[in-house]
Formats: sequence, C-alpha cells, structure tokens
Amino acid sequence: MTGAIRLLLADDQAMVRGALATLLGLESDLEVVAQVGRGDEVLGAAARSGAEVALLDVEMPGLDGIAAAALLRRRLPGCRSLIVTTFGRPGYLRRALEAGASGFIVKDTPASELADAVRRVAAGLRVVDPVLAAESLASGRSPLTVRETDVLLVARKGGTISEIAAEVRLSPGTVRNHLSAAIGKTGARNRADAAAIASEQGWLPP
Repeated sequence: MTGAIRLLLADDQAMVRGALATLLGLESDLEVVAQVGRGDEVLGAAARSGAEVALLDVEMPGLDGIAAAALLRRRLPGCRSLIVTTFGRPGYLRRALEAGASGFIVKDTPASELADAVRRVAAGLRVVDPVLAAESLASGRSPLTVRETDVLLVARKGGTISEIAAEVRLSPGTVRNHLSAAIGKTGARNRADAAAIASEQGWLPP
C-alpha cells in the first residue's frame, strides 16, 4: 500500500484492537503497521514502525493514552495522536487536547467516520466528537486545584487521612482541608463520592 497512512493501534483489549485493525484495513489508503496493548509501549512502537497516526485508548496499563499522546508530541512529533475511547468525558477531552492530541472520538463512531477522522488528523487537522466538544464547553475546566487533584487521586484508592498525607507529603490537617474543598466543589457527600464524581467528569487521570 504505497502512500498509505501508517497507523499504530494502542488498546489493552486485544479484541478491540483486532476489530479496529480489520475495519481500518478495509480502507485502501490506510495501513495498520503496529499494535500494542500498553501505553508505555506506544513511543517505541511508533518509532520502529514509522507510524504517522497513533490511535490511543485512554485507559491502558503502563501509561494512559493521554500521557502517551503527550509523550509522542514531545519525542516523536511526526506521529499525530487520535484518542479513540469508550470514555467520552469532557474532562478527558480537555486533557487530551492540552496534551497535544490531534483528535478525540468515541469508539461507537461509525467506521467510515473513524477512517475520515484518521485522514484528517494525518493531514494536520483537529478532529473532535461534536457532542463532547459542546459538553466540554458547557462544563468548563476542572474546578479542582493541583493539590486537591493530587489528594483525591490518592483518596480514590482508599486509606486513612494519615496514609494519604504520607503519600502526598502533606500534613493530615492540610489533607483534610483539601478534601473538604474538593467535596464542596464537586457537591459530594464524602471524599469517596468526590473522587468518583471527579473521575466521572474526567478531572482525574484514569
């Protein structure tokens, strides 16, 4: 396929990768040249295969898709990133675009639209799911500060205030203050609820 756009597929579900490879392989101007199941394998595979567009899932072991997109932007700018995910969350969209991804679409996008999105990204254009774009504008940026985000990330795993404080290297009192602020900003009942709401909005990394 001389002149075909070279694609890398990154998804931790082999069945999903296979389905995407089959669908995109039907297009005469697209060629899947690499597939990986971990985010921390993306950069090396892209470099070895000469991929021009990387289709990245958000939630992957090793490195999430948004972090992988940022790494490609810094280390291999010739390979553009297109986030293709089940998790259509406005917060994820904002983080992906800020990380340097060229596009963000959901996995139930029709095959013809997905192929067209790949072509547009390869041409240097930006492609964003229109529904998510509208939701992102409506919801605005995360209301959480950097420290509140850090504390919620640890709180999401459970543990006592003292354990959270030790991990984020803050005093227990400061952690309580950050958790209280996060609970208020998210309208949550407690810290677990606040972490769940922030995750659902895409304000916390996966």
